[in-house]
Amino acid sequence: MFNKNIKLVIAALIIGYGIYQFTEGYIGNGIMYLLLSTIFIFLYFKNELILLAFLKLRKQDFVGAKKWLDKIKNPEGALVKKQQGYLNYLNGIMVSQTNMNAAETYFKKAISLGLSMDHDLAMAKLNLAGIAFSKRRKPEAQKLLAEAQKLDKRDMLADQIKMMKNQMKKASIPKQQYGQPTSARQNRRSRR
Repeated sequence: MFNKNIKLVIAALIIGYGIYQFTEGYIGNGIMYLLLSTIFIFLYFKNELILLAFLKLRKQDFVGAKKWLDKIKNPEGALVKKQQGYLNYLNGIMVSQTNMNAAETYFKKAISLGLSMDHDLAMAKLNLAGIAFSKRRKPEAQKLLAEAQKLDKRDMLADQIKMMKNQMKKASIPKQQYGQPTSARQNRRSRR
């Protein structure tokens, strides 16, 4: 994986050659080179390996997505800040099935680096809320769940958020005790 700035250098060289083609009178060639340069500018902001990993995840191919993400050796040099966030987000999604501690680290780092879409940010916070709830940190889980609900403007995660809220309610209801009374006061009442 090469440095992200190489893509900008290549785009600048192509734009320069496109301008040269305009000055020589080859307008069609100049337009074609300018359009070609937009591909490299697009790939500067949207890394090709992360796009391929997203495509694999859409097909539920976690192994294939992991292979594409593992090809990014130096994320700081190869990716812009938001793309580093998406790298951590995707790693968090894949690891969340097996290792909750590592997934929590990935999701927190993804949120700190930033994700460009509110839906992805809501999904990361929802996953963090689930991890916090499973680790018995209910106030943190409720806070993250409320943030996820605010970010989910299109109600794409409404069912998952509702399900998590129901699970939190069930966990907060004290269990009913049937059978023998347990306190000393109840024992005295039952003897009379």
